[in-house]
Amino acid sequence: MAAAVLLAAAAAGCSPGGDHTAKGAKDAKSGSAPAAAGAPPAATAIVTGPGPKGSYDVQPQPAPGSCHYRYTADKQPLPDPACTPGAISPAVSQDNLKDTICKQGGYTSTIRPPSNITGKEKAENAKSYGYTGPMGDAEYDHLISLQLGGDPNDPRNLWVQPPSPGHVPGKGPNNPKDSVETHLHTAICKGQVTLTAAQQAIATDWSTAEAKLALRTGSSPAPEPDADGD
Repeated sequence: MAAAVLLAAAAAGCSPGGDHTAKGAKDAKSGSAPAAAGAPPAATAIVTGPGPKGSYDVQPQPAPGSCHYRYTADKQPLPDPACTPGAISPAVSQDNLKDTICKQGGYTSTIRPPSNITGKEKAENAKSYGYTGPMGDAEYDHLISLQLGGDPNDPRNLWVQPPSPGHVPGKGPNNPKDSVETHLHTAICKGQVTLTAAQQAIATDWSTAEAKLALRTGSSPAPEPDADGD
């Protein structure tokens, strides 16, 4: 049933008139006008994905050319909120943080989809967003990262994130979003912010998430060993 919904969704694309989202996403964004280029989407309830699985299947992506990047004033890339609104994992909650994302020894590596799945999805999602640059310089990114309780393989939570300003071609991804995710993860595990607040902030605009949550924005923390880097 779920696979049929996603296949139909991919055919429809994610233009403002399309409905590529799976069950629950339509209600979450109903009545919301499409965000203007460069403007953050209005805050809405984040949909819940299927969660971690013992094995993953390649998920259908939005129709080619149906998704459009947005950019901040300093040219940092943001996803299309209609195509990539974010999706959270039902396995992570405020009550079980110590057993999931804040678990000593790591958590994300135990639920991350394998590269033979994400590689195929990345290639198709690049077509969705019209990304034509080197694939090695783009990151197939969880909008709400795994270390923040994002869903591992819901297509609503994944996008081909192009390089940030200052990128050196051929050097691989250089996305500062990764360090923002790690900072938010640390704040959650220290009890400085709630899981829901961090998820909403990163889904709305990762570049302003730290400021929105009143976290210190000095030197960026280095990614943790189990940080979500894809």
